[in-house]
Amino acid sequence: MELSDLKNIGTRLFTMRDILDISVEEMAAVTGTTPEFYTACERGENDIPISFLYKCAHHLGVDVTDLLMGETPRLSVYQVVRKNEGVPVERRHGFSYKNMSYLFKGRKVEPFMVTAPYSDAAQNAPVQLSVHAGQEFDMVISGTLRMVVDGKTEMLEEGDCIYLDSSYPHGMIATGGSDCSFLAVVIPENEE
Repeated sequence: MELSDLKNIGTRLFTMRDILDISVEEMAAVTGTTPEFYTACERGENDIPISFLYKCAHHLGVDVTDLLMGETPRLSVYQVVRKNEGVPVERRHGFSYKNMSYLFKGRKVEPFMVTAPYSDAAQNAPVQLSVHAGQEFDMVISGTLRMVVDGKTEMLEEGDCIYLDSSYPHGMIATGGSDCSFLAVVIPENEE
């Protein structure tokens, strides 16, 4: 995210928290961070992980789009997102994520078009792993993706897909000498 985007998101976080009279300490606990990290996010000084924003949005009772864009999703029948559109979201450094359902209210999943950049250095380094509640479906559109899930490695090529329990450590890198584009559908854990 650009610095101006981070500052805008931070301002929206502060405003919502202030309106609801929620302490920094409570928001830090909800997001699993420190009060210092949370405050730095409100000031627009930190990259803000999307998982952090989802936790904030849930606790504040708003849609994550409210925090990302300052506008409330309003479509309830369907939403069309044209090629190369979508709202950019920072999830992992270097990767390009675009939310493909940002204006659809009450959505049950978060679909992203992702571009994993190819890196020679990454080919022999450990794959960066993450965990988050829920499940995930990834389908390769172009390129090749090395996917690591719970210590096991799978090579995915164009048309291949994987469905996983995202509470297990998982991560991916582009292989084969070029970037990899894939559709990632994140299915949050049911809060009810």
